[in-house]
Amino acid sequence: MVKVVRSTILDAPVEAVWEVLRDFNGHDRWHPAVADSVVERRRSFDEVGCVRRFHLVDGSELREQLLTLSDMEMTFTYCLLDTPVPLLNYVAFVRLLPVTDGNRTFWHWESTFDTPRGREEELATMVGNEIYSAGFDAIRRHLGLVQ
Repeated sequence: MVKVVRSTILDAPVEAVWEVLRDFNGHDRWHPAVADSVVERRRSFDEVGCVRRFHLVDGSELREQLLTLSDMEMTFTYCLLDTPVPLLNYVAFVRLLPVTDGNRTFWHWESTFDTPRGREEELATMVGNEIYSAGFDAIRRHLGLVQ
């Protein structure tokens, strides 16, 4: 099993970051890899069990399911249902915490998954860099924290 963990500090209040991230179907508005997204079966974007179907900018289609969402703890968990990339049994967890020194946000993003033997390092690097680190940078731009 592969485990990927990334974290960052954002110079924004935790409530502002949570407002963006808790929208399970809103990642097409801020993540550069996501072209479009829709929640299936007219369910709410914050309803545990909802499934988002989205396309990456390269045209690939993925489906992910929201497993948990806690406004009190500012956490959510989701899993991959369908993906062209061999990330098997993929489950991700996101947590935000307030950093009181400067009214900032600590963002923790991690996942575990299985993958074909020999591709562990390649796919861990892809998830960590192209999804998580790129997402951190994209949220900074989305919130106007960088130019």
